[in-house]
Amino acid sequence: MSKSLVIVESPTKANTLRKFLGDGYLVEATVGHIRDLPENAAQIPAAHKKKKWARLGVDVENDFEPLYVVQPDKKKTITALKKLLKECDELLLATDEDREGEAISWHVLELLKPKVPVKRMVFHEITKTAVQHALANTREVDTHLVEAQEARRIIDRLYGYEVSPILWRKIAKGLSAGRVQSVAVRMVVEREQARMRFHRASYWDLVATFQTPAGGKFDARLHELEGRRIASGKDFDPDSGTLKKASLAHLDEAAANDLRDALAAGAFSVSEADEKPFTRSPAPPFTTSTLQQEANRKLRFDARRTMRAAQKLYESGLITYMRTDSVALSNDAIAMTRKNIEQQYGPELLPPSPRRYKNKVKNAQEAHECIRPAGDRIRSVDEVRKLGSDEAKLYELIWKRTMACQMTDARGRRMSLKVSGSAAGRSALFQARGSVVDKPGFLRAYVEGSDDPDAVLADKDTLLPPVEEGQTLTCDQLVSDGHETTPPPRLTEAALIKALEESGIGRPSTYASIIDTIQRRDYTFKKGNALVPSFVAFAVVALMREHLTDLIDPTFTARMEDRLDAISRGEQGTLPYLKEFYFGNGTLGLRPLLDQKAADIDPRTVCTISIGTDADGNDVAVRVGRYGPYLQRGEDTAPLPEGLCPDEVDLARAEILFAEVKRADTPIGHHPENGKPIYVKSGRYGPYVQLGESQARPAKKSAKSTKSSAKGEAKSEDGEEPKKPAKSTKKTKAKSAAKAEVGEKPKMVSLLKGMIPAEMTFEVALSLLALPRPLGVDSEGRAIEAGVGRYGPFVKREREYRSLTADDNVLTVDLARALVLFAQEKRSGRAAPATLKLFENVKALGGKDIKMLDGRYGPYVTDGDFNASLPKDTADPQALTVEEALELLAVARTKKKKPRRRTKK
Repeated sequence: MSKSLVIVESPTKANTLRKFLGDGYLVEATVGHIRDLPENAAQIPAAHKKKKWARLGVDVENDFEPLYVVQPDKKKTITALKKLLKECDELLLATDEDREGEAISWHVLELLKPKVPVKRMVFHEITKTAVQHALANTREVDTHLVEAQEARRIIDRLYGYEVSPILWRKIAKGLSAGRVQSVAVRMVVEREQARMRFHRASYWDLVATFQTPAGGKFDARLHELEGRRIASGKDFDPDSGTLKKASLAHLDEAAANDLRDALAAGAFSVSEADEKPFTRSPAPPFTTSTLQQEANRKLRFDARRTMRAAQKLYESGLITYMRTDSVALSNDAIAMTRKNIEQQYGPELLPPSPRRYKNKVKNAQEAHECIRPAGDRIRSVDEVRKLGSDEAKLYELIWKRTMACQMTDARGRRMSLKVSGSAAGRSALFQARGSVVDKPGFLRAYVEGSDDPDAVLADKDTLLPPVEEGQTLTCDQLVSDGHETTPPPRLTEAALIKALEESGIGRPSTYASIIDTIQRRDYTFKKGNALVPSFVAFAVVALMREHLTDLIDPTFTARMEDRLDAISRGEQGTLPYLKEFYFGNGTLGLRPLLDQKAADIDPRTVCTISIGTDADGNDVAVRVGRYGPYLQRGEDTAPLPEGLCPDEVDLARAEILFAEVKRADTPIGHHPENGKPIYVKSGRYGPYVQLGESQARPAKKSAKSTKSSAKGEAKSEDGEEPKKPAKSTKKTKAKSAAKAEVGEKPKMVSLLKGMIPAEMTFEVALSLLALPRPLGVDSEGRAIEAGVGRYGPFVKREREYRSLTADDNVLTVDLARALVLFAQEKRSGRAAPATLKLFENVKALGGKDIKMLDGRYGPYVTDGDFNASLPKDTADPQALTVEEALELLAVARTKKKKPRRRTKK
């Protein structure tokens, strides 16, 4: 019996395919890429280590020939695949149908060198029908897609490895630059800069409650005064806080109150009554970017969490391929969706003909259909729930959006009433708006940005009573209403993805990794659902915008995407573009640009963010230094608390921080025993008391010891950064010697929860510095003391600890209370970690179990022999699959333990 070896990239996908393929097919997974550019210096083959281009992994002098190496953890996979191939008569490559999937297939071919027939099969959904169709319609590996992926990979490597060292030398170590990453950081920074420029403006208007002769009531807002439109928030310039047009009527509180009093006894009548129909069509079905945006708005999922759940749904055969720019629906999908609409919502919500959506993006690398439920029926959410809560929520989002896109339009009416009034020689015009949805159509199934369509429909209905023009109205109430303009909102993940997509930057498969990278590199942090840039991001953007303009320009980056897409379509060659990008052709290439600009960059200039000028004419600025950002005014400096948003650092806040430093330089007293001064200071991690003077840092021995090196590399998601070299023994010894020269550090104790630095007294500071403090001895003569540790206040008796409760105070707790705590049930060390999930009888481990435990530093998986922590960005540990657990443990097995150092006697 003939056998075929089917190779995919994911164990979950392999398991699903095995259900549809017979005994004549062996389905195996590569578990992602099996070959790539070197990740670090250790992976560079000895024959290439001394070559000038070795650190790049790309021979720029020999037609940009990439140096591919098999990843260490994939060598066993390759050996196993070669062994299986010897038993088979055919090789079927069934990796994903995008650029990355095509590249994986090509690398597999290059390594296996098969002597049997090779076929490429692709499908956009993992269902029996789709797989059988793919088997009957195989093709060869698309070399254009492979070349496009390779060109993108090379450009990202050159961009990251050449630009990142400049950021190290001019700003700080550990930074990285990327083709898409840097533009994304620029967008976040420029939004924050707009918030920093913002000037608040206030404006007032009136709200009137009118009653018709028939008893109907409605509220109307002041629209015009003496023929001039009343200014609203959109009429003010955000940078200056002034009106854009002088012709508008701008009311302050006093003017609004005067007008209210004047119009209170006025006569009012309907001057205009208008009603117009409206029609709203459903949004197209999901693409990758719109799914990420909507999941962020509705479910509060970040992009990586969304793609993780979508990947699992796809590999389980529940949705179509999740990396796509297309909004098209196949004929079979349309028929299935229309059938479900008729059954679930009734024939009245089914349009007479199907809706056809056209794709607006010309991109050859993505799938040919939107993201929708897979198969010949739409499964219920309950059927999907067994995969995990994230998967169930995302699936519900996808099927509702798919259903809505084939339902009827929503139809309704928009109403507008204008009421004129006058009194005491003053005339005013009020306006009221209302709407009502008569036929909800697709809104019954799905409303963008909302979890409850019925509630949204109820909110949309704002009825106005029937009136006629000229009809007299009674004013029941007239109140003045104040408003303030608000700064532009920060970018959320959804807003950033939308901005990148609209600018033509990046591709659906890259957005999740880009957002993850800019947060991992501390270019941004989260405040609620918004992305906030760090001051380091400000410095990076300032450097690149001033000196490497094209590399961070959205238009330039979008043109690069178009060129790479042209390669994927076979319209352009790879080599000419790589030469133009790196060496230049009529324009300055990457290498000449960096050679020319590197010496011109002034670190002090790019690392300075101006805040303004204080009352004495002194410039106040944030400086990005070696140990983080800080405030500077002349010779004065002040630390910036961690987590402070850039737009919150204004002149007023700066004055407070400088005052804290000044107060911290004056001791609140001297220790009665040793005479050392006691200070109350504020640092990066909060306020603390300090005993003794701060020690000066040791002077640098030489510039050479701090110089950045480009030896050793580390791959990044987009635009890469070479790894920093390991610390040498000489440097370690030098640091130890420097510490010895400096002397003993002053004692520092953090303030307890609820303590305010400005209210700190000398007595309380002494009590804090006295910690840990002795309480006495128990009946057996064992000493008991109270102190504060990593996990809060405690009492200690030899090696036995008890945590203090919220009602206890570590400064006042006495021996009696400590004995009560010790009398409570004793815990034998740290409690055993709780089991979060259990995978029983795992075949790959010979029937052993895999447990997911709640560890001290987060969840981890264990098979009894090896432990592996879950990635930090794991949103829902319960969603972890047995395949993912096996992958984590496989990586843990490859890591060698460092031998213990022996102490010389």
